Amino acid sequence: MISTLFGRTIGLKLSSIHWWAVGLVLAIGLAGLAMLYSAAGGHIRPWASAQGIRFVAGLVAMFIIAVIPIQFWLKYAYLFYGGAVAMLVIVEVMGHIGMGAQRWVSVGGVMLQPSELGKLAVILALSRYFHRMPPLKHPGLLHLIPPILMVAVPAALILKQPNLGTTTIVVAVSGWIAFAAGVRMRYFITVLVIVLAALPVAWELMHDYQRQRVMTFLNPEADPLGAGYNITQSMIAIGSGGVFGKGFMEGSQGQLDFLPEKQTDFIFTMTAEEFGFMGGMLVIASYSAMVIYAIAVSTRCRHLFGTLVAQGVAAMLCLHMTINIAMVMGLIPVVGIPLPLMSYGGSVMIAAMLGFGLLFNVWVHRDEKLRGA
Repeated sequence: MISTLFGRTIGLKLSSIHWWAVGLVLAIGLAGLAMLYSAAGGHIRPWASAQGIRFVAGLVAMFIIAVIPIQFWLKYAYLFYGGAVAMLVIVEVMGHIGMGAQRWVSVGGVMLQPSELGKLAVILALSRYFHRMPPLKHPGLLHLIPPILMVAVPAALILKQPNLGTTTIVVAVSGWIAFAAGVRMRYFITVLVIVLAALPVAWELMHDYQRQRVMTFLNPEADPLGAGYNITQSMIAIGSGGVFGKGFMEGSQGQLDFLPEKQTDFIFTMTAEEFGFMGGMLVIASYSAMVIYAIAVSTRCRHLFGTLVAQGVAAMLCLHMTINIAMVMGLIPVVGIPLPLMSYGGSVMIAAMLGFGLLFNVWVHRDEKLRGA
């Protein structure tokens, strides 16, 4: 009897999910697998096969997260946040070094990048904090000290790895959530003024390769075979794709290995080269539809916790998409931000799928009355 009722409850929750949104997640993920197959010259190894396994595992996790009572996520938000910070500390103490950065830890033989999961932990923690604020009151300056510290601790640990791109995402997502929670505009203006005033100091504190990326962005033609090689090849590939592209697995820059990191940061470049302007716009439209859906979910939710979680997922997806695509088009410096679901990488894939799980969870439990936590 209990198992039957439990099964019906799970079934009702799953049936209330917008399956067209799930279909959109599937479409983006499958498009990513196709591009990884193309990047490997028509082979499922080494990238498409591993990414496919992660995608399936992520789908299972997404549905499990979607049906767990949202009260659970509210109650244990700070615990998840503490776990994420602890993982970042472990990275600092005994993390694995790759490509000049110390960002990974081994969990059960699997390499994990805690900074990706840290973004979700910050979303949950900030959403819980602002949910517990007195109703119908704009947060004052004293109320903002705890959330600022919540963001500053993981951001500082991620920046030290060094990982400027993910640090930027964490801070920007946090600002998005704070704005959605009703933080007054004057505080954002104050922060912006402080940031602008601190730019000369930040420049001096940057690593050499980070300063080189900025200089390359300003003038990529100055060193086309050195520091400017990646972005120059990316812009050549995107331009050569034209309106409809060269065809699947027919892109010269990608297939002839002129394009570095084509399976990770520059996966959109491969897509634009092989499927042209129309293919690139379809990718952008798909991601944009999910961002708009997340914002729509937040507006339909009757509790602030769910509203802010949905806004946080929308911010994370929107910022990843915008920064990655602007980066490969030469509109901003290269900062190493992947394109979720399409770029190769286990931590990025799992973080994106967990984020979608939280989004669907908010929709399923949008009308629930949350108890104090």
